[in-house]
Amino acid sequence: MQSSPQLAKTFWHDHATGLITHPLQIIAVVAVALLLRALVHRAVDRLVRSSSEGKVPRILSPLTERAANSSLFESSGLLSERRRQRAETIGSILKSAVSFLVFVTGFLIVLGLIGVNLLPFVAGTSLIGVALGFGAQNIVKDFLAGVFMILEDQYGVGDVIDVKEATGTVEAVGLRTTRLRDVQGTVWYVRNGEIVRVGNQSQQFAQVVVDVPIAAAADLSAASAALAAASAQLYAEPKWQPVFLAQPEVLGVESISREETVLRVVAKVRPLEQWRVARELRGRIHAGLVESVQPVQPVQSD
Repeated sequence: MQSSPQLAKTFWHDHATGLITHPLQIIAVVAVALLLRALVHRAVDRLVRSSSEGKVPRILSPLTERAANSSLFESSGLLSERRRQRAETIGSILKSAVSFLVFVTGFLIVLGLIGVNLLPFVAGTSLIGVALGFGAQNIVKDFLAGVFMILEDQYGVGDVIDVKEATGTVEAVGLRTTRLRDVQGTVWYVRNGEIVRVGNQSQQFAQVVVDVPIAAAADLSAASAALAAASAQLYAEPKWQPVFLAQPEVLGVESISREETVLRVVAKVRPLEQWRVARELRGRIHAGLVESVQPVQPVQSD
């Protein structure tokens, strides 16, 4: 019959793997997973902080804002808000993905250490994933569309966009929905997965197009000169000159009918300024036409 010390020695010898080796290995796996997660999260936070301050890292240089050259956005603070929101959203996606991968990998490693057969677990996980995929297709579709929309910088806070369902100013951009407000003050919530095409009226520059109808019998030369003079006067004023990116141009006759002739004036301006400039330009053109354009008198036959 073995003595107590011998029994204890035999017990620890037989169960050393389960009582010492495996717990130490599990603790090591958990510690490495937590350390790796903390290091990656810290790196992501530093990346987000530098991006929100305008210092775009080289790895994210293809993802810079398309509106970065607009001094209007810089002065109004919309670009910095857009950059901060975009950086935080991308950072949140990266941290969530890293946490999921690290914890799932660590969990599988721990199961393997304690001798659990992973094949049934993997098969069950696959079936659950398929079921969730069929039940949450719209959520996954909205999420993926939001991720690519943010990465491609299709639009951001402060942009005026047309998404077919609604047109207005973007107030918030999320991974699942986009919130925008139209000119009547109505707030629209549009699912990102339902946005098939989007027209952004706030990137790089905007085009003012003013069609001016005049009487069919009016003098075209005098009308064109009046349009050019009104456009040049507006362009030369110190108050309006910073808004223009190029001098307005009179393109000429756009359409003709028996009742009227339509002349077109175009001007390249800063984003979101096209409507204000168009209203002012129409007023100047109307005043110039009233003063200078007279209908051509028909020739009297003998």
